[in-house]
Amino acid sequence: MDALTDLLDGPRARGAFLLRAMLNPPWSVLIRDEAPLTLVAMIRDGAWVLPDGGEPRSVRAGDVLLIKGPEPYTMADDPATPPQVVIHPGQVCTAPDGTSTADAMDLGVRAWGNDPDGSAVMLIGTYQMRGAVTRRLLAALPQLAIVRGDTWESPLVGLLGEEIGKDEPGQDVVLDRLLDLLLIAALRAWFARAEAERPGWYRAHGDPVVGPALRLLHDDLAHPWTVADLAARVGVSRAALAQRFGKLLEEPPMSYLTGLRLAQAADLLRESDATLETVARRVGYGTAFALSTAFKREHGVSPQEYRAGRALAETP
Repeated sequence: MDALTDLLDGPRARGAFLLRAMLNPPWSVLIRDEAPLTLVAMIRDGAWVLPDGGEPRSVRAGDVLLIKGPEPYTMADDPATPPQVVIHPGQVCTAPDGTSTADAMDLGVRAWGNDPDGSAVMLIGTYQMRGAVTRRLLAALPQLAIVRGDTWESPLVGLLGEEIGKDEPGQDVVLDRLLDLLLIAALRAWFARAEAERPGWYRAHGDPVVGPALRLLHDDLAHPWTVADLAARVGVSRAALAQRFGKLLEEPPMSYLTGLRLAQAADLLRESDATLETVARRVGYGTAFALSTAFKREHGVSPQEYRAGRALAETP
């Protein structure tokens, strides 16, 4: 498994917030939901995105936006239109004065806006849960990434649009998986751009020395890796590997491995009921105690506290 595959394997929507927004000008929505990541597919008409402290960006039909939180941002028909609606944490919807607008903007099953026949239509999917692997993904993205509609093509936007208004058994799971797939497709298109500012791990994947070393680490986290062992596997000296690895990824091989192991441990704690001992073995720690010590140093909470916090956050 290469580093990009491992990173893209991270998104796991669970009870993501999804809706179709339909709006007629003038409209402006200030988003303060503090969500870690939101995907917006512009279906019809255009809009402006105003990142907090950033320059307004124009988006067109066919574009897909990836918006990284927790900083606020505004979407509007025009940069000069003042916000009429504010979205708070938990997707609470109010007017700027705090008055609830939930009923007025409710247009049906996962449909929202000021007019069911509005000229501007967009699909919105919000990842509300944070996870360690997701943090690696967020670190690789700017606050606002726009994948232009004329640079890629995917049937997933249409599929999500067809499913988002259905109210059938298991529909939330269907939508979660479609959102994951659309996000992965958009991320691949974003990183594939010629002008993309690719993170170090992405550039390192194509390096003849560091690339194979990364694949070895990602393929077998449980192996008791050392720099000497890794260097021998890729056919270079220990010093050569350490120097090249540090230059491309700005951290030593074993530091990268530790971060990867702890990220995967967090993912397993979030996504499975595996015991702490099992998680420890799967990510290369000899004992649950060793994993707990490293995990708390990295995350500030024990694995048990981390898992309990996830369960609490996911409780309706």
